[in-house]
Amino acid sequence: MGLRTAFVATVLVAFSCASALAAPSAATLARGKYLVEGVVACGNCHIARGAQGEPLFDKGLSGGMAFDDPAFNAVAPNITPDMETGIGKWTDAQLAKAIREGIRPDKSVIGPPMPIEFYRHFSDDDLTAIIAYLRAQSPVKNVVARSKYNIALPPAYGPPITSVKAPPASDKRAYGEYLANIGHCMECHTPRDAKGMLQHDKLGAGGQKIPGPWGESVSRNLTPHPTGLKGWTDAQIIKSVREGIDRDGKPYKPPMGFAFYKSISDTDMAALVTYLRSLKPQTFAGK
Repeated sequence: MGLRTAFVATVLVAFSCASALAAPSAATLARGKYLVEGVVACGNCHIARGAQGEPLFDKGLSGGMAFDDPAFNAVAPNITPDMETGIGKWTDAQLAKAIREGIRPDKSVIGPPMPIEFYRHFSDDDLTAIIAYLRAQSPVKNVVARSKYNIALPPAYGPPITSVKAPPASDKRAYGEYLANIGHCMECHTPRDAKGMLQHDKLGAGGQKIPGPWGESVSRNLTPHPTGLKGWTDAQIIKSVREGIDRDGKPYKPPMGFAFYKSISDTDMAALVTYLRSLKPQTFAGK
């Protein structure tokens, strides 16, 4: 073998090894898919909506859903790997900081309804899996409007995050809380004060009014109170989450992400129910 041939072969081997190291594993992509299309339900905001608020899955995660609120006129951005209108130029570190800390590459702050307060709980492994899955999607060119805010956004949602580890799945209550956090359940199911801030002393009490193409939805009380989930069986709670049907057979309206939650595993559902049953009972916060 000549020197030139040997050099080329060495370069090719090195390149192949680097590519193999850089490529996410099948398990990582599967975890990312499960989270994006299930527990976290990214498409519940980042997929365009039809006239009745139904998700248009053929559009991918190309954004465009509008959120009109007295405090803001927000539009979900394109999170496909399109180089011009999506996240194609962002590094993994920049994506991680945007998702978990709410800071874009240009240092601007991401505002609501992006639930950064809850996404700060993402474990390193799950965040890596989500980023890998987003990278694996087909790029979709779709320019969406920039969100506008009538409120002052914070300079940051907390100190920089270095590392987060998820609790063990064997601890059903703790792992259920972790899933509820990254699934941002309490972003809608906790009442807000006059300034739009979550009232953490009423965690899970519901009562938020959420307008949209579907009309107006009012979030349910998720605590084990008579005005909440007390008296509900585990099966009834799971059916309502997965299928969007009240225990009395009444269908829920969007933005409840039951189109995504139907893929949540039985084990994770059991953990979520365990966590909800551990909440402090609260009177329904709506009217």
